[in-house]
Amino acid sequence: MPLLPKTISWAMQSTKFLSFVRTITTFTPKFYIHIASSTPSLVLDSYCESSAHEGVYSKNRIIDNLIKSGQLNSALQVFDEMPLYDVVTYNLLISGHARCGFPKQALYLYAEMVLQGIRESPSTFSSVLGVCSNAGFYKEGIQVHCRVITLGFSLNLFVGSSLVDLYMHLGLDDVALKLFNELPERNLAVWNLVLRGYCELGRSDELLGLYSKMELDGVEPNGLTFCYLFRGCSNSKLLDAGKQLHCHTVKVGWVESNIFVANALVDFYSACRSLVDAKKSFESIPVEDVISWNSIVAVNADNGLLFDALEFFSIMQFWGKRPSIRSFVGFLNWSSGTKNIQFGKQIHSYVVRLGIEHGSIHIQSALIDMYGKCGDIESSVAIYESVSERTLECCNSLMTSLLHCGITEDVVEMFGLMVDEGVGLDEVTFSTTLKALSVSGSTSLASCRLLHCCAIKSGFESDTAVACSLIDAYSRCGHVELSCLIFNKIPSPNVICFTSIINGYAWNGMGREGLEMLQALVQKGLKPDKVTFLCALTGCSHSGLVEEGKFLFDSMKTLHGINPERQHFSCMVDMLGRAGLLDEAQELLQRAPGKGDSVMRSSLLQSCRLHGNEIVGRRVAKILMELEPDDPAVCLQASNFYSEIGEFQTSMQIRESAYAKKVTREIGHSLIEIKSSC
Repeated sequence: MPLLPKTISWAMQSTKFLSFVRTITTFTPKFYIHIASSTPSLVLDSYCESSAHEGVYSKNRIIDNLIKSGQLNSALQVFDEMPLYDVVTYNLLISGHARCGFPKQALYLYAEMVLQGIRESPSTFSSVLGVCSNAGFYKEGIQVHCRVITLGFSLNLFVGSSLVDLYMHLGLDDVALKLFNELPERNLAVWNLVLRGYCELGRSDELLGLYSKMELDGVEPNGLTFCYLFRGCSNSKLLDAGKQLHCHTVKVGWVESNIFVANALVDFYSACRSLVDAKKSFESIPVEDVISWNSIVAVNADNGLLFDALEFFSIMQFWGKRPSIRSFVGFLNWSSGTKNIQFGKQIHSYVVRLGIEHGSIHIQSALIDMYGKCGDIESSVAIYESVSERTLECCNSLMTSLLHCGITEDVVEMFGLMVDEGVGLDEVTFSTTLKALSVSGSTSLASCRLLHCCAIKSGFESDTAVACSLIDAYSRCGHVELSCLIFNKIPSPNVICFTSIINGYAWNGMGREGLEMLQALVQKGLKPDKVTFLCALTGCSHSGLVEEGKFLFDSMKTLHGINPERQHFSCMVDMLGRAGLLDEAQELLQRAPGKGDSVMRSSLLQSCRLHGNEIVGRRVAKILMELEPDDPAVCLQASNFYSEIGEFQTSMQIRESAYAKKVTREIGHSLIEIKSSC
């Protein structure tokens, strides 16, 4: 039997959805019962007899029972045989199709209902708007909103709640909040919808402000409310605010009475890396709760405490609790972070033994990521190819793995494959592809612009990660002015955004502009991190801003409480060497962690060659050859140095030794873009 009744088969032939806002024609079908749902009373057309209404009512009951028991086809068969039907009949079928995972068919049913002149009820709009929100039919959802306004249902609590949910899914929180504020009454359900929306959008500060307004509104929170609040605090690492919220939940008794709130506490403290509090929260949960066991295992694994995670993992199984996907994903993520492929393989074997390898997208993507981050790209590709259905998560995991292994051309090719196969794209896809273009030797302005256009069309241009990747890609192409345009469009740039534009200035020798941007970052009340300072120091080095670089380096510790690391010392050595301050550079190198590495000494030796400092150069060349005797670049640099100071015999000895060891140097290449049409 076909999935849809014969009466709506015409809709399935259309290649796109019908417009839901078309004017209802004056023609009224003969066989239906009209219910004017704008009033609380049930009004039947004058020609409908009570017996006919009772027949429709009994059929609706049958359809409802069939749908609840999962017999959707049987329910459709009953609908096909009905001589009369009303708005309730359609409401049942629309919600039934949505519940069974057929959102498109649910919208076709709604389209037919409107064209037949059956007036919607609040339940109709709630169901249809829910379908649009959950299935991503946002254009159709906006059309339904127009019809809601036309029929005067905007102030209905249930319809208004569904509209708020729709616009939260769209990311238009200002529109959602406006609709929310216009509602004449607001119950707990609609408050929770708004809180969930702000939580998912990462607006944690406003989330807590909304909760305060909710209390002033006299609405009592429930366990779900606190789960959203704790998740919001977790996302933004608001430890103090979360602790205050914890005290409040203890006072009102939600921690003891609601297992989900208790588990949300475990996740919150672990996200804030307060593992002592996370463990205390876990210990207060009854031993029979399997969710909390998997939470604490994942928490310890995510924070690098493998032995603690394994201990909880063993105790959990001792109590007869089955490990969930979350535990295994936590272990695989730990393997990815530490590049411990042996442990990752053991977890893979365990997953295969339990038979959940092919049943979980999360396990598959974590395995692809683990093998890729551990450098075993062949296994990563093999798992990807064994997946029965190409999902966005698995494709993204393979893309990041390819990028990690330096196979940038395949990342770009993967992007094209995802577009061709209709897998879908998200912010991770765009960010990863842009990063691949940035580090690729064949990157061009045209390719960056093409990907930028795709991001705009897909609605991901405003995403922070995508915007930062665009800034980086354009600046590496030499078009820092385009990077500035993107940065200026970000409504509320964070530290990562500022770091990206500072790095862009550094790449293009605009160190002073980078310092001005760093000052703007501090004035905005943001705290620069180690990467921010590294980018700013690089800009000073490339622009010859020695005094500014020295002040910035010293201020890391004195003003910002950040201890300079090896990369910062390396940048300073390079900057001082370029300026000819070789003795000062050598002194700083001795203060670096481990008294410097081969990269710092190579930079210093290059400066010695540039400024003709034979004394410092001899010392550096000798130590460098002891550190990296098999590095072809080091051998060539040292050989050239000795040749330049007239010690040709030493220079030849280094070259002959390199030839004897069969040390080969990879030939580099350069690329320029001429007359770009973009």
